[in-house]
Amino acid sequence: MKRLASVVVAGAVAGTVVAGMAAPASAQQPATASRAVVEQRYQIGQMERLLEGAVEHGVAIIRDHLQDLAQMPPDMLLSDNAHARGFRLEGYGVFFDVVVPSFETSWTVALRTLDQNDLGLDSAIRTLQSHVKTAGDPDLEQALKRLELQVNPAVLARRSAPVDPGARAATGSTASVPADKTPADDPILADPNEAYRTEVTQALKDTMLAHSSSLGIGPNEWLTIAAKGNDDRPRLAPADTGSNTRILRLRGSDLADFLAGKISREEALQRIETRVF
Repeated sequence: MKRLASVVVAGAVAGTVVAGMAAPASAQQPATASRAVVEQRYQIGQMERLLEGAVEHGVAIIRDHLQDLAQMPPDMLLSDNAHARGFRLEGYGVFFDVVVPSFETSWTVALRTLDQNDLGLDSAIRTLQSHVKTAGDPDLEQALKRLELQVNPAVLARRSAPVDPGARAATGSTASVPADKTPADDPILADPNEAYRTEVTQALKDTMLAHSSSLGIGPNEWLTIAAKGNDDRPRLAPADTGSNTRILRLRGSDLADFLAGKISREEALQRIETRVF
């Protein structure tokens, strides 16, 4: 009996030792999975900051453009910050919700200043000058000169200002406008909201292609960005009736082809689906 008891005790001790040795091995799996989740959250966080930077880059381009048109100090054209949140959705891919600063809360004052600067009057004077020159009537020329003496001197100064050849043409600034056009002819004044949305959308698309390789998006998954204007604007601010959510999404297989050099940047941009809700 003593011998049997010894065998039983020894077996129990051996089982405990084996179980103790096996426990660390089994515990490695949750630790590895946890590390993968932490890394994934880190990469999504990095992408959040990049998307916020992309929005603010688009904002800066439009802001600089309006600043050139309105002749306003930079501190009057400050904008709210963009905000982005990312999530991994199992079986779908990675989704980002991006809040874009509202155009009205930031730059209504800029557009009002454009009106105060008589840009419409500038265009009218140019039209009159063209007509008077064609007509060749001395009386009309004298009448136009009297009119020019009564308008805002700043308007005449802008009309006679030389074109700066070193200005950035990419943003369509005033200095890059042809000599036969005025700031009032600038396309951004026809639909400033659409110009703003277009610039921000392009910046987001560029970021999707340039900085999403670390997200680990599978061939059958999607990289999706939902961008919408900030709803927290003053009650008296005019509503942007076109301020809908813009959905940008790119299939993982298309992203992989771009990263592998199988398709060009232009082709990849064309494969980004854009929908408005």
